Amino acid sequence: MTPRLVPLDDAQMNEVQTALVAPYAVDGRVDNVFRTVVRYPELMKRWLPFVNHVLLKSALSLRQREILILRTGWLCRSEYEWAQHVRGGKRAGLSDADIACIMAGDGLSGDEDLLLCAADELHRDNRIGASTWAALSQMFSEQQLMDIVFAVGQYTMVSMVLNTLGIEVDENLRGYPPLPAKAG
Repeated sequence: MTPRLVPLDDAQMNEVQTALVAPYAVDGRVDNVFRTVVRYPELMKRWLPFVNHVLLKSALSLRQREILILRTGWLCRSEYEWAQHVRGGKRAGLSDADIACIMAGDGLSGDEDLLLCAADELHRDNRIGASTWAALSQMFSEQQLMDIVFAVGQYTMVSMVLNTLGIEVDENLRGYPPLPAKAG
């Protein structure tokens, strides 16, 4: 896919843009998502605090957040989101088998499968159904319940941005794994 908005390289950024992306450099690299969104610095300044809450400061564990993010990226068919968060999921302790379960939508532990179900319902129905909410309420605090909804919502929105703007998977990452052939 050809990007609709080309990520800015270092020479194209002004001082404000350079300062905005600097905290997101890893080993001297700034990912394409930040190099693209920084084309609109005012938006990036306002978006990043929310991203930081959902990704780093929510009441959910890192593993729980990555499960929600990966399932959302998979459901939204956002290869960029998937590639970024397979890396993050592995740092959070997800195995290749766990990641295959996330793709399938089940096969993790009970509370983790419930997170997959919540992500599926939010994606499909724009709400968590009553029975899933009741089950989640037995395992998660009010703050965690809210963070579940906000995590799926944030990464649905980001997937829409990535897919619409055609942001390419960074060269240091792998996109989707080969999908199994359909039977018959």
